[in-house]
Amino acid sequence: MRKSRSVHPFPISSPRLALVALTLLALFSLARAASGQTANEPALPYAPSLDLSSMDKSIDPCVNFYQYACGGWRKRNPIPADQTSWSVYGKLYQDNLAFLRGILEQAANNANQRDTVSQKIGDFYAACIDEAGIEKHGLGPIEPELEAIARLNSLRELAPLVARLQLATGGYRSILFRGGSDQDSDDSEQVIASLDQGGLGLPDRDYYTKEDMKSKETRERYVQHVQKIFELLGDNKETAKKNAATLMRMETTLAKASMTRVERRDPYKLKNKMNIPGLEELAPNFEWKTYYGVLQYPKVEILNVGDPAFFKQLNATLASEPLANWKTYLRFHVADSSAQYLSANFVQENFEFYRKYLRGAKEKQPQWKRCVQYTDYMLGEALGQAYARKVFSPELKQSTLDMVRRIEDAMAKRIQQLDWMSPETKQQALVKLQGIRNKIGYPDQWRDYSPVKIVRSEFLGNVQRATEFENRRQIAKIGRPVDHGEWLISPATVDAYYNPQMNDINFPAGVLQPPLYDAKVDDAPNYGDTGGTIGHELTHGFDDEGSQFDARGNLKNWWKEEDRKKFDERTKCVSDQYSQYVVVDEVRINGELTKGEDVADLGGEILAYMAWDTAIAGKNLLPVDGLTPEQRFFIGFAQWDCANERPEDMRVRAQTDPHSPPGFRINGVVVNMPEFAKAFSCHAGQPMVKPAEKICRVW
Repeated sequence: MRKSRSVHPFPISSPRLALVALTLLALFSLARAASGQTANEPALPYAPSLDLSSMDKSIDPCVNFYQYACGGWRKRNPIPADQTSWSVYGKLYQDNLAFLRGILEQAANNANQRDTVSQKIGDFYAACIDEAGIEKHGLGPIEPELEAIARLNSLRELAPLVARLQLATGGYRSILFRGGSDQDSDDSEQVIASLDQGGLGLPDRDYYTKEDMKSKETRERYVQHVQKIFELLGDNKETAKKNAATLMRMETTLAKASMTRVERRDPYKLKNKMNIPGLEELAPNFEWKTYYGVLQYPKVEILNVGDPAFFKQLNATLASEPLANWKTYLRFHVADSSAQYLSANFVQENFEFYRKYLRGAKEKQPQWKRCVQYTDYMLGEALGQAYARKVFSPELKQSTLDMVRRIEDAMAKRIQQLDWMSPETKQQALVKLQGIRNKIGYPDQWRDYSPVKIVRSEFLGNVQRATEFENRRQIAKIGRPVDHGEWLISPATVDAYYNPQMNDINFPAGVLQPPLYDAKVDDAPNYGDTGGTIGHELTHGFDDEGSQFDARGNLKNWWKEEDRKKFDERTKCVSDQYSQYVVVDEVRINGELTKGEDVADLGGEILAYMAWDTAIAGKNLLPVDGLTPEQRFFIGFAQWDCANERPEDMRVRAQTDPHSPPGFRINGVVVNMPEFAKAFSCHAGQPMVKPAEKICRVW
């Protein structure tokens, strides 16, 4: 259960980061100089954290602050054809890909001068970039799986087959359900086995259940996509059409039994611990002991089933659907989950539905760009070692840790100042704050990928072996103490997150780059931009989900009842506000889904302003470029999220993304900060000014 700030191209998201301090201004430049980067290597392009040309000063900031701060950027930054949206974060992410490309090409081409890490990432990238070689292999890489499905003779044989298929294809897609390990919600220092809902091809269960015209159209288009995949597998058109209808009917049954994303925001609903006999009683039609035996799980004393109702329905469906239909289901998911790694016709169909139709992209990403992303996703800490050596010095890591602690001090003061929280709950909140672990830049111990066999001529084989390595690594955790040094994203990721069960905040090196943090400008925009991210992630420990975990990461109520009621009233103010915003056409923000991120956006910016206000105490700061320090703080805040989005992508995100769209993340915050109205001399009745009695006050 990770809480972060935006959306990563893979199962990830994205925030802002790093408080400004004069010591960092020097250290950041020194880190660049000491990185070993040469004139022949790529460099990350510079972009300021406050850019006057990104503004549209024809707009009154008190009417639409986001457009005032970002109108110029949005005008001169149309969405590239291969992207579904374009933003400051997205641009930095793409710049980072180009930088990583240089590292990977060097590793791929210097075969005689490589260490083990460079060999792994270089050969993985070389196999991926070899489109002719991939084309030559055709369906060969998945033929063993397809043949195993064809040999399936009984329902009893389904469990071991599903186990083997999940092992090598679980990177992006769950087959039938999700299995693995997780922290024990009652004892966060231990890891137990886990099961959860899954098995769908569309992005969310609501795609199967909603009855509006767009949802119906999407289902029809999905069925066409499924039919095309079956045709690519060799089925004639009539058979493929029949198989697509079968697949859609089976997935719809599973979808209707799945929890909604809003329901899954309640961690107590996801806590359903049982032993193997209890699981066998819940779903007796699946051979669980065989499944766990094939996957070589350690002895499972207890496991958590995230959604028992899903497995009850799965059990019924196993009995009601003939074996031939399960073969159809498995054939599709093996092929569809591998399509982006197969020959050009599969890659094209994958693009046509998932990126072009669902999200609005006009062109496929070039092969090199996709290959960099695959390498980062599959071998992230191997690639991250090379990346961190070039852009992130140990001195910068320590300096950033120091800055995070300054924001934590501001939060401690904020907790103590709250007028709605009792002294008893305040004390527990401070204990939790003091217990947060700060992880900056990259892990202290790098992951060992030596067991992963990487062959320069076997791209999908490399993907399968890397996926199996990660799945086995997760399984091996069961019964062992939690590793608090582990990271969930790679060092090169442009992202940051808070993990409520770990009670830690994680800021990788990839996000500590301009324009998110800019050593060349004054403190105000850096506090507004990157300082707010530290506050955002800290606040996640106390949002509607994170607040239900104690300082050790256990699911445990540490609130007095009356304090919790007051907290819920205040967060309801936020969800009600955001639920009024229209995303696209008739689609509004789901304020219950975005509540945690919206509360963190607001709380984080309040903390950043407090920290900045303390830092400048006693200083006589003058305007810069005609903007007061206070105005520069808020413009820096807004310009982290300048963005353009395709309507298709906005529609998908409205259903699946716990973050509100960019403009609302900015305007929705400043209307609740009287400091903003004062900075821009806004008056009552203007759109960016809420009446005092309607301001949402949480942190």
